[in-house]
Parts: sequence; structure tokens; C-alpha cells
Amino acid sequence: MKKLNGLVAIVTGAGEGIGEAIALELSNNGAKIVCVDINKDSGTKTLNKINQNNGEAIFVNSDISKPSQVKEMVKIATSEFNSIDILINNAAKFTFGSVEDVTQEEWEEVLRVNVIGYANCAKECLPFLKNSNRSAVVNLASVSSIIAGPKFVPYNTTKGAVLMLTRSLAVDFAEFGIRVNAVCPGSIHTSATYKHIEHMGTDVEKTLDEFKQSSLLKRQGKPEEVAKAVLFLASYDDSSFITGENLIVDGGLTYT
Repeated sequence: MKKLNGLVAIVTGAGEGIGEAIALELSNNGAKIVCVDINKDSGTKTLNKINQNNGEAIFVNSDISKPSQVKEMVKIATSEFNSIDILINNAAKFTFGSVEDVTQEEWEEVLRVNVIGYANCAKECLPFLKNSNRSAVVNLASVSSIIAGPKFVPYNTTKGAVLMLTRSLAVDFAEFGIRVNAVCPGSIHTSATYKHIEHMGTDVEKTLDEFKQSSLLKRQGKPEEVAKAVLFLASYDDSSFITGENLIVDGGLTYT
């Protein structure tokens, strides 16, 4: 039997990169997927890939920074599947700049997605997670929560907050048997990594090579490798006694 057979998983930011890989990985392991993304085209693309692989999924076009849309997302998900067993908080806002550069509006935008959005998703899913005996929440943080990258103050800060949100939810949700963990990806081969380098104003290929050389394994990670770590934490059979933890998937970047 597949690890997540029959379970319902919400994956935010499922339209591309790590989120897409997570949605596909969980689907391949038997989960029914609620693909959530602010971008209708990319979210539908992930939905179509799941359907082509004979998976079961729906797409919800939602902006998790808006509480009303989070409520509607959960309403649509439960109307279709009647339950929620797994929440993957992956959607993220990438805001670049130093503390001198970032505006008040930009600070508020990134907080509404990367921190408050995650909390609101957990809040709205909680009544349904309580009813599952295999429930799990996995929050996507980043090695930026451990090592502060230059000119990346809002992202570094909010991803650090995701780690404390994870621990806080693990404490509060434990009485319901709900496990809450985080995954910290390092340098992963996605469009987000390239956007980061472009905003740094450095040569892309040279900087990518520096990223690779900074890790023990001397390469970038693949979205699918992060997805397998998420699957591990989402699977009750594999990680039933793990909660409040942070699984770093960075090829040894934070150890060099």
C-alpha cells in the first residue's frame, strides 16, 4: 500500500518548483491533492500533471495572504474531499533588499504570506486535521533562516519566523495528535534561486558555482529531493514520533 493512500493533502504554492515537486510526490504516494496557487496557469499545469499520472486532485486559485481566500480554499477542499489530513505550507513571497531598501508595504506583504499566511492555513485546516489520526503539517522554511544571505532581509527574517511558528504549532497541536515539522531547503535548482542571484547583481553562473562549492556535496539540490523529505515528515508510518523538528535539505551547506 502507498504511504499516503486515501489521505487528503493541501499543498500551497503548488504551481512550480518545490511546490510542484511536493504535489507530484505526495500524489504518487496515494494522496488526494489540493493544489493551491496564486497563479492559475501554473497551478493548473501541476493539476494536469497529476491527472496524467492517474492521480486525484483539484486546483484552488488562492492568495494565502488574504484570510477570506484561505477560508474559501479550505471550504472548496473539504467540499470536494470531505477531509484534510496533511497541510504543506509552501507558498512564499520573495522580497529582496537591505533594511534600508525595503518599504513598509513590502515588509507587510512578505509577512502576510510567509508567516501570517502559514498560520492562517493551519488555523483553518485545524478542525479537519483534528479528525484525522494521521494528520501532519509541514512548513517550508529555508537555510536563509539559519544563514543570512546578503540583501535578503525580509526573506531571511520571515523564514526564521517559520521555524518558531513550526515549534509553536507543534506544542499547541500535540494534544490533538497533530505533528508539525519544517523542512529547510538549501540551494535548489528552481527559478526562485535564479531570481535571488539576479537581485544580488552577480554573475549567475559564477554564483551558482559558488553555491555548489559551498556545500559538502558540491552541487545544487533538486526539487524532487526536497519533496522526498516532505513526504517523510508527512507520512505517519515513517515519522510518527517526530514533531517540532526542522529537517535541513541542503547538501551540507550549513556545515561548511
